[in-house]
Amino acid sequence: MNNQYIEKATFAGGCFWCMVKPFDQWDGVQSVISGYTGGHIDNPTYEQVKTGTTGHYEAVQITYDNRKIDYNLILKLYWQQVDPTDPDGQFHDRGPQYRTAVFYHSNAQQAAALESREQLANSGKFKKPIVTEILPASEFYPAETEHQDYYRKKPEHYSADRAKSGRDEFIDEHWTK
Repeated sequence: MNNQYIEKATFAGGCFWCMVKPFDQWDGVQSVISGYTGGHIDNPTYEQVKTGTTGHYEAVQITYDNRKIDYNLILKLYWQQVDPTDPDGQFHDRGPQYRTAVFYHSNAQQAAALESREQLANSGKFKKPIVTEILPASEFYPAETEHQDYYRKKPEHYSADRAKSGRDEFIDEHWTK
């Protein structure tokens, strides 16, 4: 395999269970890993991160082949999964560990993320300001095994949790209509 075409994209969008499936089903996406990033402790656990005191975000790290899927498309998919105007979490998940952020891995990703956020802010789609941060990628810690591919492992629980979160209604209201 030629690794020159393999890149990573890292996003925080609230509960990482809800952030895997939207990316996992695209041609060119090799993996979507749930994990933690941006905090001040090494090797955090789910129990530590969910307290909101570690500085870590729940996030997903996407490994993709840039010949098959473009970073700009991945960014577009990201924005359509989150409420970028909520500074205190996402949907029913509240706290700093559930804030939104784009973590860039290169200058090109930073420029693309800043441009896409600006376009979204100027689109008129949202009445409130866009608060999603664009931050340099830092150490990414994969979450525990039980949190990986949750939508496949526990489809009933995943569906019920997602349904009660309000995420799908928000997506329908702001992106589908």
